[in-house]
Amino acid sequence: MQTNSTMKLITVDEIEIRKRYKAIDSQTHKGAQGHALIIAGSYGKIGAAVLASKACLKTGCGLVTAFIPKCGYNIVQISIPEVMVITDAEKKYISNIVFEIKPQAIAIGPGLGQEEATQKAFHEFLITNNIPLVVDADALNILSKNRSWLALLPSKTILTPHLKELERLIGTWDSEEEKFEKTITFSMQYDVIVVMKGAPTHIINAEAVYRNTTGNAALATAGSGDALTGMICSLLAQSYEPIDAAILAVYLHGFTADIALPGIGTQAFIASDIIENIGKAFLGIENSNK
Repeated sequence: MQTNSTMKLITVDEIEIRKRYKAIDSQTHKGAQGHALIIAGSYGKIGAAVLASKACLKTGCGLVTAFIPKCGYNIVQISIPEVMVITDAEKKYISNIVFEIKPQAIAIGPGLGQEEATQKAFHEFLITNNIPLVVDADALNILSKNRSWLALLPSKTILTPHLKELERLIGTWDSEEEKFEKTITFSMQYDVIVVMKGAPTHIINAEAVYRNTTGNAALATAGSGDALTGMICSLLAQSYEPIDAAILAVYLHGFTADIALPGIGTQAFIASDIIENIGKAFLGIENSNK
């Protein structure tokens, strides 16, 4: 990849992760480990809320609440008994984002859909929200349709687009260099962090571009991005700085696939395997610190 003169490219490897990773305090409790809120799901896509919420828990968050349409209540309660649930008034989609809890971080977008009522609810949420935020999937697509709303995002909100979603946000590009230049400009204009998902994934924070070194083709599977969103939100809720949460989550996410690949193979690897291997990925980081 060619770089412009102002862009700073940093490789995310074990050394970089050791600078950012914080070991869990042996005296901690669930209240100290953060409370995350996952706003996700619509009829037929409640699985996205399940994957994001479970990944959030497995990444060390003390408490996780899922905000979902009513149709997903039994699914989430049975799939992940450890996750608390708030339901929207609507059965099939989210129409009004109201909650009394005080989370340390919020993720919105997986499986959300783009109903008019959902778009309106998202807008009203953005107007009042100042809690650290991760924006993914349909929430990104809603933003790309309503570009003025980007100005409502809290400072250092983390956006997690795949390439098609990125194109909707920043426009088309003719080269890799132009893609990065446009993403850097976008990041600076709106004061956001962009997780540019791909092979490899890059994290863009103004002119600093971090290139991840973990992961493989097994991650090209449905729900992979939902798991990543939950992982980032988990670390944000645990008081990681937004850039550190994004970098560490992307590294761990890729590491799960590297760990699992020898025993599963590329074809059989699914998003649930990401979640099942998060613990081993953390152990890998901790062992490298010894």
